[in-house]
Amino acid sequence: MGSLNVFEITSRKQLNEFTRRLLKDIHALERMIEEDWFNHSPIHIGAEQEFCIIDQHFKPAPQSLQLLNELKNGDFTTELALFNIENNLPPLAFKGDCLSQMESNLNERMQKLRSVGDHFNVDFVLAGILPTIRKSDLEMENLTPIDRYRALSKAISKVRGKTYEMKIIGLDELNIKIESAMLESCNTSFQVHYQVSPKDFVKKYNIAQVLAGPVLAVSCNSPILFGKRLWSETRIALFQQSIDTRVTGEHIRDRCPRVMFGTSWLKDSIVELYKEDIARFRVMMMTDFSNDVMELLDQGKTPQLKALSIHNSTVYRWNRPCYGISPNGKPHLRIENRILPSGPTVIDQMANAAFWFGLMSAFDQEYPDFTRQFDFDNAKDNFFSAARDGLNTDFTWIGGHKIAVRKLITKELLPIAEKGLREHDINEKDITRYLDIIKKRVETGQTGTQWMINSHAKMIKGTTREEIAVALTSCMLSNQKKGIPVHEWGLASLESIKGWFPHTMLVEEFMTTDVFTAQQNDIPELVTDIMNWQKVKHIPIEDDKGQLKGIVDYGILLKYYSKKMNVNPGENVVIREIMNKNPITIPPEATVSDALSLMKSEDVDCLPVVKNKKLVGIISEGDFLKIASSLMNMIPLND
Repeated sequence: MGSLNVFEITSRKQLNEFTRRLLKDIHALERMIEEDWFNHSPIHIGAEQEFCIIDQHFKPAPQSLQLLNELKNGDFTTELALFNIENNLPPLAFKGDCLSQMESNLNERMQKLRSVGDHFNVDFVLAGILPTIRKSDLEMENLTPIDRYRALSKAISKVRGKTYEMKIIGLDELNIKIESAMLESCNTSFQVHYQVSPKDFVKKYNIAQVLAGPVLAVSCNSPILFGKRLWSETRIALFQQSIDTRVTGEHIRDRCPRVMFGTSWLKDSIVELYKEDIARFRVMMMTDFSNDVMELLDQGKTPQLKALSIHNSTVYRWNRPCYGISPNGKPHLRIENRILPSGPTVIDQMANAAFWFGLMSAFDQEYPDFTRQFDFDNAKDNFFSAARDGLNTDFTWIGGHKIAVRKLITKELLPIAEKGLREHDINEKDITRYLDIIKKRVETGQTGTQWMINSHAKMIKGTTREEIAVALTSCMLSNQKKGIPVHEWGLASLESIKGWFPHTMLVEEFMTTDVFTAQQNDIPELVTDIMNWQKVKHIPIEDDKGQLKGIVDYGILLKYYSKKMNVNPGENVVIREIMNKNPITIPPEATVSDALSLMKSEDVDCLPVVKNKKLVGIISEGDFLKIASSLMNMIPLND
């Protein structure tokens, strides 16, 4: 989609015209398959690498357009958000040193990117979800100002509505409202492509579906979002909800999400997938057309199938079917694996890719008739179990038996992957190097996800969420630059933070979000007990809609009890009558310096944090004491 002039559909006439073109593309593809237009060999592999752009404080830096202007390299391109950038690696014949060559190409691109990034004081991190990303980074001002992204955002909002709720439950719970499709930009991935001939496509696509669970389990690298510990691969839940165009109704009705694993085994051809997507999902965008695809076929020319490519780009299967044109002018088919996250390092990504490529090559030799021995729902359940629990899960495997995913990978899948790579004459040193990383990752249990979770547990006491996020990102970046595979990483610590200064923090990064509140008609005695039980000095008062109506502190309660004892002991009072009805508040996007100045100028020791009149958190003197403690600890480090 990135190379096409894509824009929003604004009329029924445009919609109908594009739909006709889309249906013609389907008929053209069927004809090309029947007439055997396609490249069959050699098999090629490819990859797309997404990067997070970060500033000197390890926060998202929305500077992709400036970087691209300086790079002047067509292999680099935009992403949805200005703080992400993508590189398209050249396709390689699947043989010999192709894997080490892909690794070398990626390292060279990263070095080029970093040399240009130095001009803008930015760096680049491989992270499925950047630990330091904040909700305020997802404002529309950070949407890349290109027509196709505007069109996508508008189309999703038009179908779903502008505001929607997202809920993900893991060790912690995330429950937020989002007003755009920008949430998708939290995710970055390492997408790998595997070319398949039309006659093998059904078999290979079904293999990719079976492998989704175990390959994801060993590759997880995205456990934290907005400081919350969620799924082992939170990208999966996040992406599905961020692009979900379904609406709820009064009756139960099955609707597929636009981000989908699938509904059944593939039976006939790649066209079956495209037809299902057209039947299930509305057209969202279009482009201009100059040629009729059937006329091009009659002339012996390979068509781009532009309408099909655009629609396919707005349906997000985790294993996506792709049509393309090879350098020799002949069309080809490939499977795009969208499951793998970015990171933790280039070598880890290449190990993940090698594992998948090898399995794709030889899996059917070990399990020639697996779709008859294995329910599709089990493959789907394995995938989501891996997303939730990573290596700490059991799968239902072919034949119906239960098996621990670690045992499955070590005893069954690694030997198959090794066989598949050897059959394509992959360099023996490369086979050993990449698959040994997978083996050691399984043995140690240290995926990128487990490293982050264990590091978080080590640092959690006496620090802020923001410090933890910065420490994770800083340590991650350092290890990436050294090329150390994640199973060898030591846990992150606050000592790894360099160049971090708390004055750059936003209120949303250090505010308390687990807030004890009361309502206007509650009695003072209840509020007093809550304060005593929970050892808090302030209780915000909100209504049924979560809107802040006031605040109560110890001073207000002391005055109330003094009056009750000395003036009117029998008086029935509710909190509404004694609370501070006009508390000083602050928005979550304000900086720590803003908050400190406001508290000083207004002579208050607490600030409710309010967004759109609703209470989203609270900051108090205790939060600043934590920051002060961090500063004291940082002084010798920054010296």
